[in-house]
Amino acid sequence: MSVTEATVVVEHVGFGPDAVAYQDGWDLQRATHERVVDGGPDTVLLLEHQAVYTAGRRTEDAERPLDSTPVVDVDRGGKITWHGPGQLVGYPILRLPDPIDVVAYVRRIETLLIDVCAEFGVTGTQVEGRSGVWVPADAHGPDRKIAAIGIRLRKWVSFHGISLNVEPDLSHFGGIVPCGISEHGTTSLVDLGLPVTLADVDVALRRTFEVAFA
Repeated sequence: MSVTEATVVVEHVGFGPDAVAYQDGWDLQRATHERVVDGGPDTVLLLEHQAVYTAGRRTEDAERPLDSTPVVDVDRGGKITWHGPGQLVGYPILRLPDPIDVVAYVRRIETLLIDVCAEFGVTGTQVEGRSGVWVPADAHGPDRKIAAIGIRLRKWVSFHGISLNVEPDLSHFGGIVPCGISEHGTTSLVDLGLPVTLADVDVALRRTFEVAFA
């Protein structure tokens, strides 16, 4: 099968007790990115990270943790966020078509995440001027982010990616200004009252990527 005929490859990297240290995930991203640049098939890495804060290039000092928690500075766009247990992380390493429209690509990824949330009965939405997927304001509070996205492009191939909050401890977001947006909160599928697991959402996200980028 030629590369042009191949479907996207979805790789499961590590979950639960095998959750991936951020540096190990970053090393795997770079190796996979090189492989795709060299003509290998588009690849999506799905995993769960060990707890870590990562700061994108636009992170300001005031948006970093209020305590001494370590922060890994990364070369993606966006600001600071948290990754860790209960959060499904995806790194779509994809060759984008020419002419490249990065904004359209980000919106497409957000739409895929909205579709995944909808499978579990959650209405997610895009919000002008904010990245990620949001649960609209309701009786329980203002707009809340349920999925984050931070993308970079090199040699026409994307890397970094998305995180979808399934069942994390949301208190980890309390010591930072997630993605630089202070006036809105963070939520998860379980926080919204859904009896789902990371494994359930992993199946849905994998299927969505395979269909969308076949």
